[in-house]
Amino acid sequence: MTELDFDIHACPSPAYVVDDALLRRNLECLGEVQERSGARILLALKGFAMWDCFPMIREYLVGTTASGQDEARLGAEVFGGETHVYSPAFGDAEMDVVLRYADHLSFNSPGQWRRFRERVAAAPRRISCGLRVNPEHSTGEVALYDPCAPGSRLGTRAADLRPEDLVGLEGLHFHTLCEQNSDAFEETLVAFEERFGHYLANMTWMNFGGGHHITRDDYDVERLVRVVHDFKARHPRLTVYLEPGEAIALDTGYLVCSVLDIVDNDGPIAILDTSATAHMPDVLEMPYRPEIIGAGHPREKAHTYRLGGLTCLAGDVIGEYSFDQPLAIGDRLVFTDMAHYTMVKTTTFNGIRLPSICRVDETSRHVRTVKTFGYEDYMQRLS
Repeated sequence: MTELDFDIHACPSPAYVVDDALLRRNLECLGEVQERSGARILLALKGFAMWDCFPMIREYLVGTTASGQDEARLGAEVFGGETHVYSPAFGDAEMDVVLRYADHLSFNSPGQWRRFRERVAAAPRRISCGLRVNPEHSTGEVALYDPCAPGSRLGTRAADLRPEDLVGLEGLHFHTLCEQNSDAFEETLVAFEERFGHYLANMTWMNFGGGHHITRDDYDVERLVRVVHDFKARHPRLTVYLEPGEAIALDTGYLVCSVLDIVDNDGPIAILDTSATAHMPDVLEMPYRPEIIGAGHPREKAHTYRLGGLTCLAGDVIGEYSFDQPLAIGDRLVFTDMAHYTMVKTTTFNGIRLPSICRVDETSRHVRTVKTFGYEDYMQRLS
C-alpha cells in the first residue's frame, strides 16, 4: 500500500492505528477457511489482544487461546466463546485462576499434568485437558522462534512420553510454525503423525497451534484446507483447532509517529517520538526492517536518513530509509503492519509513554482514538 484513505493527523502521535476494513478482510478469509476445512480457529491473544476489536472478531472466530491467567481472563470475560490456555509451566496460584476460565487446558509436560490433574478434576466446571508435544521437526529460519530446536523447553518429545502419561487427557497440541505457509504445516504434520499418531485414537481434539500465515497474499489456502480435510478423514473423531495470532491482524495496522529532531553523524539521523525497543521490539529481536509508506531503501530516493528511537539505548535504531523530500521536524511517518506483536509487547522503558491506540471506521474512514496512555500507566507498573 502506498497511500492511505484516512487522515494520519487525526490521531495522536505516536499511535497504533488499526483499520477495521483490513481487519474485516482478514476475518472473512479466516471464516471461509473455518467453513471449508472444518477447523475451529481461535484468536491467539499473545499476538493481538486489542479487545476493542473483539466484537468484530467474535463474528467469525470461535474463541481465544491464552498463555496464562490474565489472557485467559480477558478471553473468557471480554471475548467469550471457547477459552484455551497453554503455558510452559503453571504455578499453584496461577492454576487457581486458570481453572476459573479455561475450557481447554494444554500442559507442557506429563509432570505438569500429574501435578494438577486432581485439581482439574475437582474444578467446579469441566475442563478438557491436553498435552503439548514436540514433533522435533524444524521448518523455520529464525532460531529464536523455533520450538523444535535442540534443547527446546516447549513440548514433550516422543522419547519422553509413555502411554500412561496420557491417561485422562483428551487432546494433543503442537505449535512449531512462525510466519509460515501451509507447506511447512503439511511437512510438520507428517513428522507429528509419525511420532504421535498412534495416540490419537484415544483423543477428542487436536490443536495445530499458530504461525499459520493464512491471510498473507501468497499463502496456499487450498493446501491448508486439503491437509486439514485429509487429517480429519484419517481421524474423524477429532475436533481440529488452529490458533493464529498474526494471521488475524496481519497488514491491518500502522504505527503513526513524528519527527522530533534531525542530527548528523556520518549522515542525517531523524529522531522519532517512537522507539524500536519500546514500541516495536521485533525490529530488534527478529530482526527485521518495517516498511514506511512513501519511503524507499537507502539511497533509492533522493534523501536517506537513519531513523532512531527516543530511548537511551544506543541501538534503538529502526533502520535506514530514503524519501523523495527532505524530512522536517513535525513530519509524520507511517510504519506498516504494526498491529500484531506490537501493542502486546510494548514497554515503558525510560518512562516513554505507550503509543495511543486508534481505529479507522470501515465505512466512514473516521479515525477514533480508543485509548491514550499517561503517567499513571507508567507509575502503576512500579512500586
